[in-house]
Amino acid sequence: MAKVADRYFLADPWKVIERGFDPAYARVSESVFSLSNETLGVRGYFDEGGAVDSLRGSYVNGVYEREELPKSYRGIVDQSHFMIPVADWLKTGISLDGETLDLGAVRFEEFVRELDMRTGTLTRSFVWHTKTDKQLRLTFLRFTDMRYGERAYQRIVFEPLNFSGPVELTSGIGFDTEHEGRSACFWNVTRRSPDACAIQARTLSSGQEVYAAALISVPGAYMEDERTVFLHAVLPLTEGTPLSVDKRVTVVFNGMEGDKLWQIGQAALSQLECASLDEALAAQEAYWAEHWRISDVEINAPGESGSEEQQGIRFCSFQMAQTYNGGSVRHNIGAKGLTGEAYNGHAFWDTEACCLPFYLFTNPRAARSLLMFRYNTLPQALNRAKMLDCEGACYPVATLNGDEACSLWQHASLQFQPSTAVAYGIWHYALVTGDEAFVRDYGAEMLLQIARFLVSRAAKDPLTGEYGFFGVMGPDEFHMMVNNNAYTNYMGKRSLAYAADVIESMKTETPELFRILQIKTELREEEVSFWREVADRMALPATEEGLIEQHDGYFRLPHIDIHAIPVAEFPLYNHWSYDRIYRTDMIKQPDVLMFLYLYNSSFSLKEKRINYEFYEPRTIHESSLSPAIHSILAAELGRMDEACDFFGFATRLDLDNYNRNTREGLHTTSIAMAWVNIVYGFAGLRSDGGCLRFAPRLPSRWKRLRFSLTWQGRVLEVDMNREQTRFTLKQGEPMEALIYGKLCDIGAEGLNVPVM
Repeated sequence: MAKVADRYFLADPWKVIERGFDPAYARVSESVFSLSNETLGVRGYFDEGGAVDSLRGSYVNGVYEREELPKSYRGIVDQSHFMIPVADWLKTGISLDGETLDLGAVRFEEFVRELDMRTGTLTRSFVWHTKTDKQLRLTFLRFTDMRYGERAYQRIVFEPLNFSGPVELTSGIGFDTEHEGRSACFWNVTRRSPDACAIQARTLSSGQEVYAAALISVPGAYMEDERTVFLHAVLPLTEGTPLSVDKRVTVVFNGMEGDKLWQIGQAALSQLECASLDEALAAQEAYWAEHWRISDVEINAPGESGSEEQQGIRFCSFQMAQTYNGGSVRHNIGAKGLTGEAYNGHAFWDTEACCLPFYLFTNPRAARSLLMFRYNTLPQALNRAKMLDCEGACYPVATLNGDEACSLWQHASLQFQPSTAVAYGIWHYALVTGDEAFVRDYGAEMLLQIARFLVSRAAKDPLTGEYGFFGVMGPDEFHMMVNNNAYTNYMGKRSLAYAADVIESMKTETPELFRILQIKTELREEEVSFWREVADRMALPATEEGLIEQHDGYFRLPHIDIHAIPVAEFPLYNHWSYDRIYRTDMIKQPDVLMFLYLYNSSFSLKEKRINYEFYEPRTIHESSLSPAIHSILAAELGRMDEACDFFGFATRLDLDNYNRNTREGLHTTSIAMAWVNIVYGFAGLRSDGGCLRFAPRLPSRWKRLRFSLTWQGRVLEVDMNREQTRFTLKQGEPMEALIYGKLCDIGAEGLNVPVM
């Protein structure tokens, strides 16, 4: 692997700790210290702002702005949308003796910043030495409420160490933050309160309106400027006596506007008055305690590396739980979550292929909500297929609202991973949850329209008579306009077969529902049989030994030694010309190996081995999903040292800034796949069959690994050590599982299985 860690944060099993402040690492820290509750997200920027390099980003899930693009060829989008900063509810100003607090300009010491994953809180403290030789210790606390998505909290503690006297504070909410990439603010204020910290604003083009208000625990004078409302207060400080200022915030975005939204916002503000910050903090701690009861992963390994691995996997689980919890079917998971503006806040195909398993095994309700987002945006997918001169539904490569937002034609028009990933996600969801009603009520219609798209986009090779996809780009993304990309062909094959299975099953088992669907979609009898034909005759070129060619002609591409590429040249998109990337056999991320992971039980160990040994040395891991996929397959093949190395990369991709771009926001896909890496890699879980399969393989440097997961209404604990693995059913009816290939019964009394 060509990339190396850039260590900065201290290792701790439950916290991410920054001791001392390095301005050069400021934006990386902002990303790592991001907080969210699915609805509200905020980067770890300084409350008081200042001259420190910063991306000041507070976001609301689903809030975006539109932009018109130049008219071009048919199929290339001429309108896009992107996530924008919303209400900056942490806006703070502090001055003492006429000197303004700015960590980019003042003298300070004892700087410590901590993200506590047991409570979902971020704290920052330091001692400010003023020009008048006064010493003021400041401690900042913030958190986003995991129970009420519209609520967030800030506390500032002032502790004068060698003086008594006044300090000035301004605390408010502003819709004045510019979108950095476009150097513009996209808000017009529509209303504000003259005697409270309440404000409402509307986006310039998308017409979305947001209400934001705060309750601040000290008296003062309310003031305003063009896009901000704030309280100005003079705080009387007494030497050695801490003084706390609490700020309780509500940010409301629900599709309403004008007076109606203002009334709803005011009601939300009144409800906020009923609970103190301390009460909200206690509820926050209880929420996270329950999360860790079900979703914690415990790694017992000696030395600092063990502590780093434990910290890494908990950081990943924490970020996934706060990024999305199924609170709304209007939301999806952006590639950066709510931690930065890179990728414009868009969601990609990674949601169903990589993020969905985390929720399937920890929060099935959230998994269902993710799929409902795709159902609710089916009309846009139908329209997108028409734009590409195809039938059925083509799901977007990049989106916030269901519309295709990617202006790069080579991705938006050539990649079908989103559509086949949705089909895979429906199939996988039904297997893990047993929720066949979802498949009948919602999944079948999506599958039908995806199948229509695939067969309208596929074509028959006149020489072989096989079907395939021509002029496409697979997950690799370093090779475009290729024919018969193996991933695209195989996922298309499985999607078509599954769609046919579901429709035929409905026809016999639920004829009334089938008839309703048939009328709604104008389904013809011959369509399903054609899906079968295309699936059965789909091309998948491979050698006699089982080595699958990534696409037609891949084996003839010039070879490049990826380990000879200097670390300073990553990410490649920033340092290599675009066309240079396409000239060799270098791979951005797993392509063939990706579908060997997704449909693992459909391939022999021999096939996995030969393809892993061929493609791994050619993969540059320029995608965040890449390391975990390689780790999982390496563990299955008995290459445990490689599996552990890739696992460390996956769990600490952002904590250790492997790709040197954490400053832009966290890599949500890698974060999701790190958890999957544990259960699929080292516990050997496979969930693509009729029942769960396990083949535990504990890394040599680990003494113990323990985690829990849900399966069809059950909670199963898996506790691995050097000698055995104990399976214990913590909730639900007894179940069966294949363990090292043997069918075993698991109940509340537990089952011990010796290591093989």
